[in-house]
Amino acid sequence: MGLWPLGLLETAKAHLLTALLFTGPLYECLVVDGVWKRWLTLKPLRRVWLDWPTWRNIVAGPFTEECLFRSAAVPLLLLAGSDSTNIILRSPLVFGLAHLHHFYEFRITHPQTPLIAAAARSIFQFLYTYIFGVYATFILMRTGSLLAAISAHALCNSIGLPRLWGRGEPYWLFRHDPSGPPSPAIWTALYYILLVAGFALWHSNLYILTESPMALAVF
Repeated sequence: MGLWPLGLLETAKAHLLTALLFTGPLYECLVVDGVWKRWLTLKPLRRVWLDWPTWRNIVAGPFTEECLFRSAAVPLLLLAGSDSTNIILRSPLVFGLAHLHHFYEFRITHPQTPLIAAAARSIFQFLYTYIFGVYATFILMRTGSLLAAISAHALCNSIGLPRLWGRGEPYWLFRHDPSGPPSPAIWTALYYILLVAGFALWHSNLYILTESPMALAVF
């Protein structure tokens, strides 16, 4: 089930791997949006403990979902003789479908939203939870560490989906000041460069950083 040994090294490597994937968003969050200043006083860390939605998204959600679903389903499927590809690609379908109840919640809280728009929102949510489920299952099977899957899950939840269009607005720039710093286009271009470079680094290190003697399956 990946509960023991904890796999601290595997967790650190999986966390680094996931951070590589989010190189662009991390740059935008820490540098462009200036969140690094908040980390100097540990405000984001305090928010995890004081804000219930943040606690749910970064601590309770990843822990319970990985413990109650991933670590329970994957070993059973392995014992049943399912091959690794089927486990990685099919078991997350259940994980994705488990999030469709948000459609009902959204309809209650946003009754004026057209049904088609609400359905499209739920389908999109299903797709990205499925894709993440594939990634988390891959990490659990490759590392044999439940903690590694929880760590990756928490990081993904804390960052959210990467921005694929639009431009960044550096907090320190005054665009209407002609004597000010360069155009924000420079910082936006850097974001997209890091977004692509981060994906390339993630892809090239996918198997390297998840290799472990504790692996639940070798593939």
